[in-house]
Amino acid sequence: MTDRIPTPTAPAPDIVRCAYLDLVVTDLAASRAFYVDLLGLVVTRESPDAIYLRTFDEFIHHNLVLRPGPVAAVAALAYRVRSPADLDRAVAFHTELGCRIERRPTGFVEGIGDAVRVQDPLGFPVEYFYEVEHVERLSWSYHLHTPGALVRLDHFNQVTPDVPRAAAHLEDLGFRVTEDIEDEAGTVYAAWLRRKPTVHDTAMTGGDGPRLHHLAFATHEKHNIIAICDTMGALRISDRIERGPGRHGVSNAFYLYILDPDGHRVEIYTQDYWTGDPDNPLVTWDVHDNQRRDWWGNPVVPSWYTDASPVLDLDGNPVPLTTRTDTSEMAVTVGADGFSYTRDGDTDQGFKLGNQL
Repeated sequence: MTDRIPTPTAPAPDIVRCAYLDLVVTDLAASRAFYVDLLGLVVTRESPDAIYLRTFDEFIHHNLVLRPGPVAAVAALAYRVRSPADLDRAVAFHTELGCRIERRPTGFVEGIGDAVRVQDPLGFPVEYFYEVEHVERLSWSYHLHTPGALVRLDHFNQVTPDVPRAAAHLEDLGFRVTEDIEDEAGTVYAAWLRRKPTVHDTAMTGGDGPRLHHLAFATHEKHNIIAICDTMGALRISDRIERGPGRHGVSNAFYLYILDPDGHRVEIYTQDYWTGDPDNPLVTWDVHDNQRRDWWGNPVVPSWYTDASPVLDLDGNPVPLTTRTDTSEMAVTVGADGFSYTRDGDTDQGFKLGNQL
């Protein structure tokens, strides 16, 4: 589609992990009911202007910020960096790319200190921060845990019209590809990239973008996910279950996808695997292999391939979408885990392992 984003000569910031999502919602009370009453996220702080939420294993101020606004959208995908000096590196790195950059010594939201936000070359609003208010980690407070207890923020999943270009940019930022989906010619249609030693901190998947396909929280066990399904059934809101439960081929994770009151997609995720060794092998899936999407599970609904959350620029305005220009049969049906169309007669060897050095 487009040329590769240049690799800056400035060193990239040392990103530790995905840390929080700044999310705009249209009805704060309805969103609170979903994320707190249903999913059991812990309220760190709340006001009429924002609710700050965290998972049970978290010790930083929040993993999710809910703020009211006229358009349901993503205001920032935030990453924690390893040191204060990495904020200077983030500025230099993105300045070289010609990105718009804003830095606030007191942070963009409560609980965060010096922070940098950029509109990255892919159009996404990305934040980098180190200084953060610490809060009580509730891992041992089992009397507070709900049956579907969410224990950490696991990953983002981003929609972009040019996956190879996007993945190459994240590799310049120090991310490593753990799994991808390719065709016979080696064309990459989706890529899972990590900084922490799990399958991913974010994924780049094909479609009109920039948009956020989903936000994912991890649980400890499969039964936590089943408990969320049971609760949604008891509350007669099971129509908000969009996909699953099931098990992915990609990532090996047991999953559930549900929709919040604004249609923001949330994945509940468990049982992926360690990727922290320097020679962790890349897993490549054949785009025609149905099991990449579901090791087992129900067919994917059409909304999976069409719906995603818009993102905002640094002024709070929705970023215009760039449409995929590849008109091949496979490309126009791309989704968050490959394509909706696959050929008959999948082979037993649907993926291959190779060394990633």
